[in-house]
Amino acid sequence: MKLLLKEVLEHEVYPAMGCTEPVAVALCAARAAGLLKKPAARVEVRLDPGTFKNGLAVALPNTGGRKGNALAAAVGAVLADHRAGAGIFKGLSGKSLEAARALLRSGAVSLKPDHSKRGIYMAVKVFAGRDSALCVVAGGHSRVVRLERNGKPLRTGRGAERPSGLPAYKRLLKAAHFGDLVAAAESAGPAELAYIEKGVKMNLRAAAAGMEVGKVGYYLKDLTDKGFLRQDAVTLAKTLSASATDARMAGMSLPVMSSGESGNQGVVASLVPWTVGRAFKVPKKKILRSIALSHMVNAYIKVFTGELAPICGCAVAAGVGAAAAIVYQRRGGDRRALTLAVNNVISDIGGMLCDGAKSGCALKVASSADSAIRAAWMAAAGEGITEEEGFIGSTAEETIRNIARISKAGMGEVDRIMLDIMAGKNFG
Repeated sequence: MKLLLKEVLEHEVYPAMGCTEPVAVALCAARAAGLLKKPAARVEVRLDPGTFKNGLAVALPNTGGRKGNALAAAVGAVLADHRAGAGIFKGLSGKSLEAARALLRSGAVSLKPDHSKRGIYMAVKVFAGRDSALCVVAGGHSRVVRLERNGKPLRTGRGAERPSGLPAYKRLLKAAHFGDLVAAAESAGPAELAYIEKGVKMNLRAAAAGMEVGKVGYYLKDLTDKGFLRQDAVTLAKTLSASATDARMAGMSLPVMSSGESGNQGVVASLVPWTVGRAFKVPKKKILRSIALSHMVNAYIKVFTGELAPICGCAVAAGVGAAAAIVYQRRGGDRRALTLAVNNVISDIGGMLCDGAKSGCALKVASSADSAIRAAWMAAAGEGITEEEGFIGSTAEETIRNIARISKAGMGEVDRIMLDIMAGKNFG
C-alpha cells in the first residue's frame, strides 16, 4: 500500500500553476513544436469534450486575464519547450504572449472537440513550412502516447488510447477497497507527510492571495466580518477553499498542490481536512495522514467516474475525500463511518454539474467544503444515508460505482448539451 500511495502522490498530487486542462494543452503543443526546427506557423488541436469544456472560460496565468485552450495551444507552440512542466506559464514573457496572440489573430490555430473520445485526450499537430509534428496525450494530463515528425512515429504508448490502457497504479486503485486506501494513508512516512504539508502551505498561500480577486472567498469573509456568518471552522474551510480557487480561476501566477490531477480538487482535498483538524486540535501527523487518505479517495473515485466527468469532481471526488479525511481524524479507519461519509456527500451534492473551469468553480468548492464537513460530522456520530434511499449502495464502493454509472452512462447527452451551449459563446 505504501507503493500505491507513492504512485498517487507522484502522478496525481503535484504543484500546478493555472487550470490543469489548458496547461496540459500548452504542454502538448510545446512537445510537438519542440520537434520542429522552425517557428510554428499553424496549429491544429483536437480535444476530448471534457478538456475542451474545461479550457473555454478560465483565465491563463501571465496573459492579462486572457482565456481559452486556443491561446494555451498557441503559447505552447511558440515556447516549443515542455521542460517547465505544469509551470509552463510561469516564465511566459510579453514577447512570447504577443507571438501567440498573433498566431491566433492570423487564424492559424484551429480547435475542435472530438466527441468520440472519453477520458483525457489531446492531439496537437504543429506545422512549420513543409514540416509537421504531432503529440498525442491520453489517459492522463501528462501521459504522452504518441510523438510524430513528418508522419514518422517517434514514440507510441502501447494501448494507451484504449479504455483498457490504464496505468498500473490505476488498475490497483480500481481493485482496491476502502480499507486498502486507509492502509495506504497510514503507511505515509516522513517524506510523504512533509510533501503533503508542503501542499497545504502552498494552497494556504493561494487562499491568501485569492482575497485580492474580490470574488467568492472575499464575500464569504465579508459576510463573516459583518457577523452574518459564524467565525468557525466550517466558514473558514469554505472561505479558504473558495479563495484559493478564486486565485486559480483568475489566472494568478502562483501554484497550488493538485489532487487527482486537478488544482481545485487539491484545494478541497487538503484545505478542508486541514482547517477542521486544526480547529479540533487533532495532532498534525494525524491531520496529514487524513489528507493522504483524502488524496487516495479522490484518486480512487476518479478511476470510476473518469478524469473529466459531467458531474463536478470537487463534489463527488474531492468533497468525498475531504469527508473521509475528517472521519479518519475522529474515528480512524471505522468502515461504517467512512461509508456513511461517502453516502452523505454523494446523496447531497452528487448531481452537481461540471460546466467547465471558470470563476464559478469557487461557488462549487465552497458548497463541497460545507457538504464534506456536515457529512463527516454526521457519519462520525453514526448517522447518514443508507442503501434504503435512492441510488446509494450498501458499501462505499458500491455507492461510488453507482454515481459513476449515472455520470458515464446516464449523463452523456447532458454533457453534450452543456458543451454545445458553451461552445456557442465567444469568450474573447
